[in-house]
Amino acid sequence: MNKTSLFDERRAAQAAAFLLHKAGGGLPLIKLVKLMYLAERLSLQRYGEPLTGDQLVSMQHGPVLSQTYSCINGATQSLEGGWETWVADRAGHNVGLRDPSMIRSPELDLLSLSDSDLEVLSETWTEFGHWNRWDLVQYTHEHCPEWKDPDGSMIPISHLTLFNKLGYTPEQALALSSRLATQEQLKAAFF
Repeated sequence: MNKTSLFDERRAAQAAAFLLHKAGGGLPLIKLVKLMYLAERLSLQRYGEPLTGDQLVSMQHGPVLSQTYSCINGATQSLEGGWETWVADRAGHNVGLRDPSMIRSPELDLLSLSDSDLEVLSETWTEFGHWNRWDLVQYTHEHCPEWKDPDGSMIPISHLTLFNKLGYTPEQALALSSRLATQEQLKAAFF
């Protein structure tokens, strides 16, 4: 899967750190993956803007943020101030903060995240943070209609598909997904 040029590793790492901080320092991997996806989805639903800019994909256990999943699995080289700064290496099926003392207050220490990002993450945590991982998997299967069973593979979820499933009119969905594609092209041209 190609890395989408809208993906911001620092924002993804700090979003993960926010959720891990709320959990007391660690979470089961699949729970973190589901919470990250639900936060990305809420940001796109509410603001038409991504939280991490990651590629959305359908996998066996539901929708996932592709590059974030690669970061969790150590499959990518981390940027300075990125994933490895905030999140410890995966330990079996669990993920934790690299150094919990780095976060005294998310608002003061997770500076790559905007106020609206923190709001989305906080709402996601409030709604789903107490759920167990397998209930979250089931929830994403049943309540994220953009997810399709990939039959053991991985299927991209386009922004257009997601915006349509989120209830935007076809015109709005096309305009929002076109704007994100233009942002991606511009970012790719300058970076």
